[in-house]
Amino acid sequence: MKSKYETFDRSHLLIKPLGERKHDMTLDYVLRLDGPVPEFSHPQLKDVAKRLIAARERGAARILMMGAHVIKAGASRFVIDLIERDYLTHVAMNGADAIHDYELARIGATTESVARYIRSGEFGLWRETGDLNELIREAAELGLGLGENVGRRIAESSFLYKHLSIFAAAYKRSIPVTVHVGVGYDIIHEHPNCDGSALGGASYHDFLIFTKSMENLEGGIMLNFGSAIMGPEVYLKALSMVRNVALQHGKAIKNFTTAVFDLVPIQGDIHHELPKTDPGYYFRPHKTILVRTVADGGESFYFCGDHRATMPALRRALGELES
Repeated sequence: MKSKYETFDRSHLLIKPLGERKHDMTLDYVLRLDGPVPEFSHPQLKDVAKRLIAARERGAARILMMGAHVIKAGASRFVIDLIERDYLTHVAMNGADAIHDYELARIGATTESVARYIRSGEFGLWRETGDLNELIREAAELGLGLGENVGRRIAESSFLYKHLSIFAAAYKRSIPVTVHVGVGYDIIHEHPNCDGSALGGASYHDFLIFTKSMENLEGGIMLNFGSAIMGPEVYLKALSMVRNVALQHGKAIKNFTTAVFDLVPIQGDIHHELPKTDPGYYFRPHKTILVRTVADGGESFYFCGDHRATMPALRRALGELES
């Protein structure tokens, strides 16, 4: 049946090379593991580190959900270090993470000024970044998840900076990285080579991989770094699915730890929901991750701070416990 409505003709778009873009983040902003980092301390950070180590010892899930600002904060090496030291069994991201990780691995720079490029209609329309659409199409054709194929292709590439790719590091360790997209959210969706059906299929495949990882969350831990919408919402649906199946077999998934690392100050007790009259009620990491999903036996923690400080602080806490 033919639609009543016209669609935008993408063939008229002017796509420019990344070499013409002014980048807001370059290699010198990426933190080194042994370099100076911003100060951050919290009395409960070691508690989370202890639970991460305990989850590793019992073979339970150790899941990191993260927003793209973790990469933009220059913390990629710290995530890679957690992967390589077996602290993580799964990394879940949004579509912007894939873009920043890919650009950083390919050209050693990422991030553009929205204010600068939206005025000229150039925002997001960069040729090399659009190559991600081909990897997504390939993922769908091969029956792979979006994250798996991006990791595979970066790992096998000749990109000069692939050592900074979280996707490649995880792929080499056979740790799933899943990408949970919203259609129209990301700059690669502007491109003429974006295939919506491939995008949806590959990302939904990732959702099922993520849900499989959640089956092992009993006794485990889920960390959420800066994902205010994707993380809480994907986690909530996957948790419901795995609890549904577990209960049918007389099992439960309720004794686990969650920890949120974000910039938003939470007023009052983090373990109780705010009233609906308070705008803070709609901050999903609070009500979903810190309250509702751990109400039957889990524990939750909140750390307010810049990812450029909190991610290194978590690594430092783990090192102090294992030294």
